[in-house]
Amino acid sequence: MKKIIFTLVILTMIAGSILTSCQSSDKKVKNAEDNLKDANENALEAKQDLNKARQDSVNEYQIFKKEAEEKIIAYENKIAEFKVKIANEKKESRVKYEKTLAKLEQQNKNLKKKLGDYKEDGKDKWVIFKTEFSHDMDELGKAFEDLTVKNVK
Repeated sequence: MKKIIFTLVILTMIAGSILTSCQSSDKKVKNAEDNLKDANENALEAKQDLNKARQDSVNEYQIFKKEAEEKIIAYENKIAEFKVKIANEKKESRVKYEKTLAKLEQQNKNLKKKLGDYKEDGKDKWVIFKTEFSHDMDELGKAFEDLTVKNVK
């Protein structure tokens, strides 16, 4: 008797779990439609995030480019001002300063060309370019400061 009751309980549990785990085809279709809808929404959000990231990158590049161009113009003005200042120097000092100015002027032109030639190639390359370009601009700025300090002495 115990075996029969135990077997009936087990069979009832198995039948119950089979019946509750089975879904109708309508329910399966509905679940599939919901999953598809969620996937489409996620894809749309990802696309919008990508577009926003691209736009932010373009804006960041434009701002950086404008600031760099302003610095380059300022350096060009410093070179012109310094050429006027050294015009009254002794010949040997003037020649030395003119050579140094020629190097600085060439570096400034190279930076201007480098900035103009840059094409957007992705976030990683942008970060590398920005870092290297900023370093070069800082070095040029330091060279100008050193030149003017030497001239004052």
